[in-house]
Amino acid sequence: MRYFITSLAFLLTGSFSSQVLTLFDPQTLYDEDGGLFDPTVVRELHINFENDDYHNILTEGFFNTPSMRIPASITFNGATLDSVGVRYKGNSTFCLPTQQNNVKVPYNLDMNYWISGQKLMDYNKVKLANAWLDPTYCKEYIASRIYRKYLPTPEINLIALHSQGNYTGLYVNTESINKQFLEKHFGEDEGVLFKCDGAGVFCDENGNGTEGGTPSLAHLGSDSTSYYDSYTIKSEHGWEELMNLISTLEFTPENIEDLINMDRVMWAMAVNTVTNNLDTYNGYYVHNYYLYQDVEGRFQMIPWDLDNTFGGAIMGFSFFSPNDIYHFDPFFGGWDNSDYRPLIDLIYNTPMYRKQYIAHIKTVMEESMNQDEIAQEISSLQDIASSYASNDSNGLFSMENYTSNVQEAFWSTGFNWGFAGILSTIEERMAFLSSHAEIDVPSPILGNLSIVNGVAHITAYDADEIQLRWTTNSIASNFQSTVMVDDGTQGDEFASDGVFSIPMPNEDGADIKFYIRATNSEAMSLSPARAEYEYYIYGNTSGVSDPYFYTTTNEVVWEIAPNPASNSFALTNCPLNTNFTILDFQGREILNDLWAGHPIDISEFSTGVYLVKVNLPTVQSTKKLVIR
Repeated sequence: MRYFITSLAFLLTGSFSSQVLTLFDPQTLYDEDGGLFDPTVVRELHINFENDDYHNILTEGFFNTPSMRIPASITFNGATLDSVGVRYKGNSTFCLPTQQNNVKVPYNLDMNYWISGQKLMDYNKVKLANAWLDPTYCKEYIASRIYRKYLPTPEINLIALHSQGNYTGLYVNTESINKQFLEKHFGEDEGVLFKCDGAGVFCDENGNGTEGGTPSLAHLGSDSTSYYDSYTIKSEHGWEELMNLISTLEFTPENIEDLINMDRVMWAMAVNTVTNNLDTYNGYYVHNYYLYQDVEGRFQMIPWDLDNTFGGAIMGFSFFSPNDIYHFDPFFGGWDNSDYRPLIDLIYNTPMYRKQYIAHIKTVMEESMNQDEIAQEISSLQDIASSYASNDSNGLFSMENYTSNVQEAFWSTGFNWGFAGILSTIEERMAFLSSHAEIDVPSPILGNLSIVNGVAHITAYDADEIQLRWTTNSIASNFQSTVMVDDGTQGDEFASDGVFSIPMPNEDGADIKFYIRATNSEAMSLSPARAEYEYYIYGNTSGVSDPYFYTTTNEVVWEIAPNPASNSFALTNCPLNTNFTILDFQGREILNDLWAGHPIDISEFSTGVYLVKVNLPTVQSTKKLVIR
């Protein structure tokens, strides 16, 4: 696995001088611009089949022999590949256009189906979604950029598809969850892999749908065949491992962390909640995720099929009562007793999990839901895709919908259905969550972390307990807890000064992966905020060469003081004339000014949580401000 790490500070002296404090940054596992999933360009993909009757052959295969592929040559980015295995994919997004005799259906391309080792820009497979129910072509892309901050997520961009010389339309290019993806994010690919989607189909050859199972992880007995309609195995074995997970959830949930990464589950569900993605495990319909069992035997949840994020086509007739989706309960537990979802039942009813889930919700809200930034991302993508969208005669929507559905929901008279807008959903969802009784509570505030002479120190406010959560495992799992103190012992310099301390574990020179967890009676905060996906590393960097480590030791470390504040605050250690912005919790700009070295008046601000964004010469940095 590639480990790319940003150095935080060289605050270590004496016998610890060879050790540094670093931050693991999983974002560097994703492709750089210029690769297959480069979002700054829309490339054209040309497919040429040996048989001109390819569409009828593939359509019949979709219904009767779903795994069947037929050969084609493809031309992409100046290269031509022969004998690529092609089949159609999808469910409703295949059936809906097919029922209209429309050729814009989803594609699955396998480069090495017939030619071993053949790749397209280093990838074995390409999966093309038709964005059939997304007028903007942006919902899945924007969602992926949010999800990837918090857990391994498929990469996405747009591709213009030509089939047999004809322009088929603008497509969403989605990274496949396969061995390449697993190697990329987990450093190996030999574990158990399941796609968690029921076996039901939206349509058959006669246009009739069939019911499938529900991948809720509910216990259905000890016969593995009882689960076949709910889960699709993608590895050579795995039913025993999946059933062990399900049995543990049912009978011995206290052991569940040995079998599934619960933090990863909580991150997935937190992002689902904040982005109003209701086509998910904790939404309307239980599906659209993968489970992968890593080398330590823990399943990892991986999100999939993000096209209904920001409400999407789930809105439907709720167009006339939109709070059905905007105010969807972040603690929704299922529709009735038959809709049992054991993972969310465990999270909601375990106090520490519930606090952690809420902490993740707050982090996503603070970091990822700024409407101006999202609008800019959408504008950039739509600008480069506009000509391809306007020439897409096979698409369902008009160019008016292409732009207007970014801002607001609309009712399609032709489709007789409502489609949620991206920015309008964000605004309404953020307003609802910001005022939710369990979310709008004071969280502990964590300041700068340092390690001096082998002792960790962190400033904290409004915290009843501070824990250093650490591990020496290779893949950052099975974290142990050590309570940090502010009593003048164990390396803590002064009692009751708000600085909590603890000696770092000494594990025979092994690197210590860790994060800080602070709790009070109502809430939790983490440092780094994206833990456990991100974490600190305290260890010896000798023998590690670029590009794995790079330093930012000259970075200005500024703080808000006091915090919480009532009438005013200052930006300590911040250069004069630095631009700063204060945003409310919904990302709306409240104040934009230059730091002049004197207190910033906030006496007219309402109480609550705000974000202070400082634009330093080399980096933009944001911290949370609490006003009381």
